[in-house]
Amino acid sequence: MNDWTEIKITVPNNYIDAAGDIAQMCVPYGIYIEDYSMLEQEVEEIAHIDLIDEKLLAKDRTKGAVHIYISPEDNPAEAVSFLRERYSAEKIPHEIEMSGCAEEDWINNWKQYFNPIEVGEKLLIRPTWRSEYDPKGRAVLNLDPGLAFGTGGHETTRLVLSVIEKFAGKGKTFLDVGCGSGILSVAALVLGCDSAFGVDIDEMAVKTARENAELNHVDGRFTAVCGDLTDKVIGTYDIIAANIVADAIIMLTKDISRFMKPDTVYIMSGIIDTRRDEVISAVSEYVDVIDIFEENGWVCLRAGCKSV
Repeated sequence: MNDWTEIKITVPNNYIDAAGDIAQMCVPYGIYIEDYSMLEQEVEEIAHIDLIDEKLLAKDRTKGAVHIYISPEDNPAEAVSFLRERYSAEKIPHEIEMSGCAEEDWINNWKQYFNPIEVGEKLLIRPTWRSEYDPKGRAVLNLDPGLAFGTGGHETTRLVLSVIEKFAGKGKTFLDVGCGSGILSVAALVLGCDSAFGVDIDEMAVKTARENAELNHVDGRFTAVCGDLTDKVIGTYDIIAANIVADAIIMLTKDISRFMKPDTVYIMSGIIDTRRDEVISAVSEYVDVIDIFEENGWVCLRAGCKSV
């Protein structure tokens, strides 16, 4: 594990469970949580002793820490960006520390594992540093994710892209809530949409999204702004995508009809399967869920306007 990166997320104790749930989205192989808030009680219940090591007693009881470990091929840069975005969106105070590999190393080292990815039936995602590839008739999306979430490797992103390609086309407008690297917006434009509007809470993500639009020569049809959910959004759209977290999707959907046309396709992803039924129940008050797609514990929903 010499090349792996340890990511430690420190949060107030009352957020430790939520922080752990979000961190679990980054890794399929488990997390480690430090929580000393109930130290004396738990030691007495489990070990039936009242003598505790002084180093443990000195631990900060007001905070907990979540530890995850990212292999180089899983792109630590994307994982850290994902965590920052999701914690900010959930308004969870947090500090993120990395160890095991210098930042400039893991920003670049993972690139050797990122090869062109076929997504759905129409798209090929090509990392900008891969010059030899065969598109096989697919539309090519050139991508440099930098420090923003969205390479196309994560199940949530692939699920959304597979739905977008079915509905994108000439005359369509696209709204991307939580745009990250801009991968969804750029894909919609590459597949023929007239325009795309992306919004993200992270300024670095917005910058990266604009750069990826330029790479694909669609920047004239793309607008990206820094904002929280739809606070900077106006107008209505033919396709709306939100690849964020369950709670943010529930909050977003309460007001989403303002941005929908009668036949708008609304795509929601970033939902872990344990919250599938809860999210469907919550959003069904405001939209009609038409399709449910699942892959490796992740859920994507396609919805339309609420029937009268």
